[in-house]
Amino acid sequence: MKTKRPRSPAGAAPPVAAPPRGASGNKKIRLRLYVAGATTRSRNAVVRIRNLCENELAGRCDLKVIDIYQQPELARLNQIVATPTLIKEMPRPVRRYIGNLADIIDLLSGLDLDLEAKVAA
Repeated sequence: MKTKRPRSPAGAAPPVAAPPRGASGNKKIRLRLYVAGATTRSRNAVVRIRNLCENELAGRCDLKVIDIYQQPELARLNQIVATPTLIKEMPRPVRRYIGNLADIIDLLSGLDLDLEAKVAA
């Protein structure tokens, strides 16, 4: 014998599970760093961004380094015109930072991450 499920009113949205406590402060940050080969400038950009991910964004950063010489189709698809270019894909909105990645505070501000990261002054 089948049991009848109660019907929800027409047009009613299904219940949505509440996010876990503290989840808003632990959003995963997805970064893509586009570099051009193994130049000194590219290596410095990779080191700086990895340090940023390990220190200021500890545990919340998903970094992918893309060499435009090895993957030119990704450079075209993402309209990369200069390197190094750092793109914050998540959380939205998407932000781009092009050029010298030495100034961490300026970088965080440019990527709209200054409120999410802890930066030692």
